[in-house]
This record gives sequence, structure tokens and C-alpha cells, in this order.
Amino acid sequence: MKINIAVGTALLGLLAFSAPALSLDTGSRSPEVASAPQATIFGKSLPPVGYVSFCARGEEECKFTGGKAERLAMSPESWNMLNQVNSYVNGKIKPMNDIDLYHVAEMWAYPTTAGDCEDYVLLKKRYLQGMGFSPDELLITVLLDEKGDGHAVLTVTTDGGDFILDNRRDEILRWDQTDYKFLKRQSQTDPKQWVSLQKTSTQVLTSTKSN
Repeated sequence: MKINIAVGTALLGLLAFSAPALSLDTGSRSPEVASAPQATIFGKSLPPVGYVSFCARGEEECKFTGGKAERLAMSPESWNMLNQVNSYVNGKIKPMNDIDLYHVAEMWAYPTTAGDCEDYVLLKKRYLQGMGFSPDELLITVLLDEKGDGHAVLTVTTDGGDFILDNRRDEILRWDQTDYKFLKRQSQTDPKQWVSLQKTSTQVLTSTKSN
């Protein structure tokens, strides 16, 4: 996949203009590609209830893209873009759970000023696609955190492994460097289809609290 550097640079410029504290050079280094651990897929899984409702509203994110299951060829430019978007969205959006924000237990939506974990994910994915990243490489992922609570992150599938964009930290970690238990994520070939990252699938809510 070829990143649109011109578009990416322009969008990052807009992000930096609206958030002066965000530097165009994060100082983050491109990850080593020598080892490439990737999450194991164990078959099909049910999509999260909130995502089903989100797609039922006709959101563009859910439309079939004819995915090729490709992996991002990591470069310093793409690594910098991932870091910029992750840091920017984390700083822009205030964490707030769905009950406080929408008065329902589970609501997936693009945030403007506040949202919970899956809302951060949706916005990051939208920004990165606008920069030229393929949706096949940007996968909404559901997991259990260190306390056993539901949480959502964005997985970026690369030739150096699977990396995680998380609203709880600006640093981008490889999936196996986290303390999370990964449950399921979008299929690379169709965003409305989900695959299990566990031998047995678990249905969880991702927005029971502000995360």
C-alpha cells in the first residue's frame, strides 16, 4: 500500500494548526521490522452490538471495500503519521462514557469533543484513511484490559507486526507488548465481518465506563 504523503502532510499540517502543542516531529522512531509478531486468528466472530447499530445507520465505515488483506509496509513517514494521529485524537477528545454522553449503555459514533474508546478508534481510522492508509490495514479491535473490562483500540497491520493505537497512551505499542487480552477484530477483507483472536468468542460491551 502506498501512502499519500502529500495528502498526509497537508492533513497533519491542519492538525498541527488546530493544536499548536502537537509537533510535526514526535521524536518517535520507526519500529524494528526484524521480529514481526502478529495476532493469531481463530475463525469468525460476531461483531460488537454497538458496531452493528453503528452500521445500521448507514455509516461509510461499514461499506464493503473488497479488501485484499494487505499489510502496511512501514516507513518513517507512515510511522510518523500514525503517531501524529494517535496523539492528536487522544488530546482532542475528552474521555466520557456513553451513559453520560448519550444516556445509553452502548453507542458508537464519531466524536467531536468527547467520547469513549471506540469513538476514539473511529475518528483515528477516519483520519488515517483520509491520509491514504488502506482500511484493510486499520482494524477496530475489542479486548479486555488489565482489570477485565471491555476496551477498544485500533490495530494497524504492518510488515513489522500488529501495532495498537490506544486512547489510553500516546505511545504506539506492538500488540504483544500490552497487558491486554485480545478478543476480536474486523476482518481485513470486509469491515462488517469480524474474526476471533481467541479460541472461544466473547461478546463484551466496550463502553460501560469512560475509557
